[in-house]
Amino acid sequence: MSTLHIGFIGTGRIARAIIAGLSSRNNTAILGFDRDPEALQALTNQYALTPCSSPEELAKGSNIIILAVKPYQIKEVLDELRPSLSPSHLLVSVAAGISTEFIRENTAKDTRVIRVMPNTPAFFGEGMSAVCKGKNATREDSDIVCSLMGAIGRVALLEESQMDAATALSGSGPAYMFHILASLAEGGAKCGLTREEAILLGAQTMQGAATMVLNGDKSPEELIRQVTTPGGTTEAGLKVMKDRNIRATLIAAVEAAATRSRELGQ
Repeated sequence: MSTLHIGFIGTGRIARAIIAGLSSRNNTAILGFDRDPEALQALTNQYALTPCSSPEELAKGSNIIILAVKPYQIKEVLDELRPSLSPSHLLVSVAAGISTEFIRENTAKDTRVIRVMPNTPAFFGEGMSAVCKGKNATREDSDIVCSLMGAIGRVALLEESQMDAATALSGSGPAYMFHILASLAEGGAKCGLTREEAILLGAQTMQGAATMVLNGDKSPEELIRQVTTPGGTTEAGLKVMKDRNIRATLIAAVEAAATRSRELGQ
Protein backbone atom coordinates (compact mmCIF):
# COMPACT_ATOMS: atom_id res chain seq x y z
CA MET A 1 0.00 0.00 0.00
CA SER A 2 1.29 3.50 -0.82
CA THR A 3 1.87 5.89 2.06
CA LEU A 4 -1.16 7.87 3.21
CA HIS A 5 -0.35 11.49 3.96
CA ILE A 6 -2.91 12.60 6.53
CA GLY A 7 -3.18 16.25 7.49
CA PHE A 8 -5.00 17.48 10.59
CA ILE A 9 -6.44 20.99 10.70
CA GLY A 10 -6.97 21.50 14.42
CA THR A 11 -5.15 19.54 17.13
CA GLY A 12 -7.74 19.38 19.92
CA ARG A 13 -8.69 16.37 22.00
CA ILE A 14 -10.25 14.25 19.27
CA ALA A 15 -7.45 15.05 16.81
CA ARG A 16 -4.87 14.04 19.42
CA ALA A 17 -6.69 10.78 20.06
CA ILE A 18 -6.77 9.92 16.36
CA ILE A 19 -3.13 10.89 15.92
CA ALA A 20 -2.18 8.70 18.87
CA GLY A 21 -3.95 5.75 17.26
CA LEU A 22 -2.45 6.36 13.83
CA SER A 23 1.08 6.98 15.03
CA SER A 24 1.85 3.26 15.24
CA ARG A 25 0.55 2.47 11.74
CA ASN A 26 2.91 1.73 8.90
CA ASN A 27 2.56 3.61 5.60
CA THR A 28 1.12 6.67 7.33
CA ALA A 29 2.65 10.15 7.41
CA ILE A 30 0.95 12.73 9.66
CA LEU A 31 0.92 16.49 9.20
CA GLY A 32 -0.74 19.10 11.39
CA PHE A 33 -1.81 22.73 11.46
CA ASP A 34 -3.21 24.67 14.40
CA ARG A 35 -3.69 28.39 14.96
CA ASP A 36 -2.17 27.86 18.40
CA PRO A 37 1.56 27.28 17.75
CA GLU A 38 2.15 25.99 21.28
CA ALA A 39 -0.53 23.31 20.92
CA LEU A 40 0.96 22.23 17.60
CA GLN A 41 4.47 22.13 19.02
CA ALA A 42 3.35 20.04 21.99
CA LEU A 43 1.86 17.49 19.62
CA THR A 44 4.96 17.53 17.44
CA ASN A 45 7.08 16.81 20.50
CA GLN A 46 4.95 13.80 21.38
CA TYR A 47 4.32 12.17 17.99
CA ALA A 48 6.00 11.84 14.61
CA LEU A 49 4.06 14.76 13.16
CA THR A 50 5.19 17.32 10.58
CA PRO A 51 4.01 20.81 11.59
CA CYS A 52 2.62 23.09 8.88
CA SER A 53 2.45 26.88 8.98
CA SER A 54 -0.84 27.17 7.05
CA PRO A 55 -3.75 25.12 5.68
CA GLU A 56 -2.27 25.68 2.20
CA GLU A 57 1.02 24.06 3.19
CA LEU A 58 -0.85 21.18 4.82
CA ALA A 59 -3.00 20.61 1.72
CA LYS A 60 0.09 20.46 -0.50
CA GLY A 61 1.53 17.65 1.61
CA SER A 62 -1.66 15.66 2.30
CA ASN A 63 -4.02 13.45 0.34
CA ILE A 64 -6.42 13.05 3.29
CA ILE A 65 -7.34 16.18 5.26
CA ILE A 66 -9.08 15.77 8.61
CA LEU A 67 -11.10 18.80 9.67
CA ALA A 68 -10.84 18.63 13.46
CA VAL A 69 -12.19 22.06 14.37
CA LYS A 70 -15.28 23.29 16.19
CA PRO A 71 -18.49 23.53 14.14
CA TYR A 72 -18.51 27.32 14.30
CA GLN A 73 -14.98 27.40 12.81
CA ILE A 74 -15.64 25.14 9.85
CA LYS A 75 -16.78 27.82 7.36
CA GLU A 76 -13.70 29.96 7.95
CA VAL A 77 -11.41 26.94 7.61
CA LEU A 78 -13.05 25.84 4.36
CA ASP A 79 -12.79 29.35 2.92
CA GLU A 80 -9.06 29.34 3.64
CA LEU A 81 -8.55 25.78 2.43
CA ARG A 82 -10.63 25.93 -0.78
CA PRO A 83 -7.99 27.40 -3.14
CA SER A 84 -5.55 24.61 -2.22
CA LEU A 85 -7.90 21.68 -2.77
CA SER A 86 -7.80 19.35 -5.76
CA PRO A 87 -9.88 16.33 -6.83
CA SER A 88 -7.19 14.10 -5.31
CA HIS A 89 -7.99 15.31 -1.79
CA LEU A 90 -10.34 13.44 0.53
CA LEU A 91 -11.84 15.62 3.27
CA VAL A 92 -12.79 13.97 6.56
CA SER A 93 -14.82 16.05 8.99
CA VAL A 94 -15.17 15.32 12.70
CA ALA A 95 -17.09 18.57 13.35
CA ALA A 96 -20.39 17.79 15.10
CA GLY A 97 -23.53 18.56 13.12
CA ILE A 98 -21.75 19.66 9.94
CA SER A 99 -23.11 17.83 6.90
CA THR A 100 -21.06 16.58 3.97
CA GLU A 101 -23.23 18.73 1.71
CA PHE A 102 -22.28 21.88 3.67
CA ILE A 103 -18.60 21.07 3.11
CA ARG A 104 -19.15 20.47 -0.61
CA GLU A 105 -21.08 23.73 -0.94
CA ASN A 106 -18.18 25.60 0.65
CA THR A 107 -15.42 23.91 -1.35
CA ALA A 108 -16.43 22.37 -4.69
CA LYS A 109 -19.28 20.19 -5.87
CA ASP A 110 -16.91 17.37 -6.76
CA THR A 111 -15.19 17.35 -3.36
CA ARG A 112 -15.04 13.89 -1.79
CA VAL A 113 -16.16 14.11 1.84
CA ILE A 114 -16.45 11.59 4.65
CA ARG A 115 -18.11 12.58 7.91
CA VAL A 116 -16.98 10.96 11.16
CA MET A 117 -18.22 11.23 14.73
CA PRO A 118 -15.65 9.70 17.12
CA ASN A 119 -15.73 9.92 20.91
CA THR A 120 -13.26 10.48 23.73
CA PRO A 121 -12.63 6.83 24.74
CA ALA A 122 -10.56 6.85 21.55
CA PHE A 123 -7.73 8.07 23.81
CA PHE A 124 -7.53 4.53 25.19
CA GLY A 125 -8.23 2.69 21.95
CA GLU A 126 -11.85 2.12 22.97
CA GLY A 127 -13.53 4.74 20.81
CA MET A 128 -16.76 4.41 18.86
CA SER A 129 -16.70 6.15 15.48
CA ALA A 130 -19.74 6.62 13.27
CA VAL A 131 -18.78 7.10 9.60
CA CYS A 132 -20.85 8.19 6.59
CA LYS A 133 -20.04 8.92 2.94
CA GLY A 134 -20.75 12.16 1.18
CA LYS A 135 -22.23 12.27 -2.32
CA ASN A 136 -18.93 11.96 -4.22
CA ALA A 137 -17.03 9.73 -1.81
CA THR A 138 -16.29 6.22 -3.02
CA ARG A 139 -16.44 2.85 -1.32
CA GLU A 140 -12.65 2.89 -1.29
CA ASP A 141 -12.74 6.26 0.52
CA SER A 142 -15.02 4.93 3.24
CA ASP A 143 -12.95 1.74 3.56
CA ILE A 144 -9.80 3.80 4.10
CA VAL A 145 -11.44 6.02 6.72
CA CYS A 146 -13.01 3.05 8.53
CA SER A 147 -9.57 1.43 8.63
CA LEU A 148 -8.02 4.61 10.04
CA MET A 149 -10.71 5.01 12.70
CA GLY A 150 -10.38 1.32 13.54
CA ALA A 151 -7.00 2.24 15.03
CA ILE A 152 -8.83 3.95 17.91
CA GLY A 153 -11.74 1.56 18.51
CA ARG A 154 -14.87 0.27 16.79
CA VAL A 155 -16.47 1.71 13.67
CA ALA A 156 -20.06 1.81 12.36
CA LEU A 157 -20.78 2.79 8.75
CA LEU A 158 -24.07 4.69 8.72
CA GLU A 159 -26.27 6.79 6.47
CA GLU A 160 -25.85 10.53 6.89
CA SER A 161 -29.46 10.80 8.08
CA GLN A 162 -28.37 8.77 11.11
CA MET A 163 -25.38 10.90 12.08
CA ASP A 164 -27.19 13.28 14.44
CA ALA A 165 -28.46 10.26 16.37
CA ALA A 166 -24.95 8.79 16.45
CA THR A 167 -23.58 12.12 17.69
CA ALA A 168 -26.19 12.13 20.45
CA LEU A 169 -25.60 8.53 21.49
CA SER A 170 -21.91 7.70 21.10
CA GLY A 171 -20.48 11.19 20.65
CA SER A 172 -22.10 12.62 23.78
CA GLY A 173 -22.59 9.21 25.41
CA PRO A 174 -19.37 9.14 27.45
CA ALA A 175 -20.64 12.11 29.46
CA TYR A 176 -23.87 10.23 30.18
CA MET A 177 -21.87 7.22 31.34
CA PHE A 178 -19.69 9.40 33.59
CA HIS A 179 -22.83 10.93 35.09
CA ILE A 180 -24.32 7.51 35.76
CA LEU A 181 -21.03 6.27 37.21
CA ALA A 182 -20.70 9.27 39.52
CA SER A 183 -24.27 8.69 40.73
CA LEU A 184 -23.70 4.98 41.34
CA ALA A 185 -20.49 5.73 43.18
CA GLU A 186 -22.28 8.25 45.38
CA GLY A 187 -24.83 5.55 46.21
CA GLY A 188 -22.03 3.13 47.06
CA ALA A 189 -20.40 5.71 49.31
CA LYS A 190 -23.70 6.29 51.11
CA CYS A 191 -23.83 2.58 51.82
CA GLY A 192 -20.36 2.39 53.37
CA LEU A 193 -17.74 2.32 50.59
CA THR A 194 -15.06 4.95 50.17
CA ARG A 195 -15.45 7.09 47.05
CA GLU A 196 -12.37 5.45 45.49
CA GLU A 197 -13.73 1.97 46.17
CA ALA A 198 -17.16 2.90 44.83
CA ILE A 199 -15.75 4.35 41.59
CA LEU A 200 -13.60 1.25 41.05
CA LEU A 201 -16.52 -1.13 41.63
CA GLY A 202 -18.85 0.94 39.47
CA ALA A 203 -16.43 1.59 36.58
CA GLN A 204 -15.30 -2.02 36.29
CA THR A 205 -18.93 -3.15 36.45
CA MET A 206 -19.86 -0.78 33.60
CA GLN A 207 -16.93 -2.02 31.54
CA GLY A 208 -17.78 -5.66 32.24
CA ALA A 209 -21.45 -5.16 31.39
CA ALA A 210 -20.54 -3.48 28.09
CA THR A 211 -18.16 -6.32 27.27
CA MET A 212 -20.94 -8.86 27.83
CA VAL A 213 -23.11 -7.02 25.30
CA LEU A 214 -20.36 -6.50 22.72
CA ASN A 215 -18.85 -9.97 22.93
CA GLY A 216 -21.97 -12.01 23.62
CA ASP A 217 -25.14 -12.77 21.72
CA LYS A 218 -27.75 -11.60 24.23
CA SER A 219 -29.66 -8.32 24.24
CA PRO A 220 -29.47 -5.93 27.21
CA GLU A 221 -33.01 -6.97 28.14
CA GLU A 222 -32.04 -10.65 28.24
CA LEU A 223 -28.98 -9.88 30.34
CA ILE A 224 -31.11 -7.90 32.81
CA ARG A 225 -33.36 -10.91 33.23
CA GLN A 226 -30.38 -13.19 33.79
CA VAL A 227 -28.99 -11.09 36.65
CA THR A 228 -32.36 -10.36 38.30
CA THR A 229 -33.59 -12.82 40.93
CA PRO A 230 -37.24 -12.45 42.02
CA GLY A 231 -37.29 -10.77 45.40
CA GLY A 232 -33.53 -10.12 45.26
CA THR A 233 -31.29 -7.06 45.50
CA THR A 234 -31.17 -6.30 41.76
CA GLU A 235 -34.96 -6.35 41.52
CA ALA A 236 -35.17 -3.88 44.40
CA GLY A 237 -32.82 -1.47 42.65
CA LEU A 238 -34.51 -1.83 39.27
CA LYS A 239 -37.88 -1.07 40.84
CA VAL A 240 -36.58 2.32 42.00
CA MET A 241 -35.25 3.06 38.50
CA LYS A 242 -38.61 2.12 36.99
CA ASP A 243 -40.60 4.15 39.52
CA ARG A 244 -38.47 7.21 38.84
CA ASN A 245 -38.58 6.72 35.07
CA ILE A 246 -34.82 6.64 34.54
CA ARG A 247 -35.32 4.98 31.15
CA ALA A 248 -37.44 7.87 29.85
CA THR A 249 -34.92 10.39 31.16
CA LEU A 250 -32.04 8.76 29.28
CA ILE A 251 -34.11 8.51 26.09
CA ALA A 252 -34.94 12.23 26.39
CA ALA A 253 -31.25 13.06 26.88
CA VAL A 254 -30.32 11.38 23.60
CA GLU A 255 -33.21 13.09 21.78
CA ALA A 256 -32.14 16.51 23.12
CA ALA A 257 -28.54 15.97 22.01
CA ALA A 258 -29.67 14.85 18.54
CA THR A 259 -31.81 17.98 18.21
CA ARG A 260 -28.84 20.14 19.15
CA SER A 261 -26.64 18.33 16.60
CA ARG A 262 -29.16 19.17 13.87
CA GLU A 263 -29.21 22.81 15.02
CA LEU A 264 -25.41 23.05 14.79
CA GLY A 265 -25.61 22.11 11.13
CA GLN A 266 -28.09 24.80 10.19
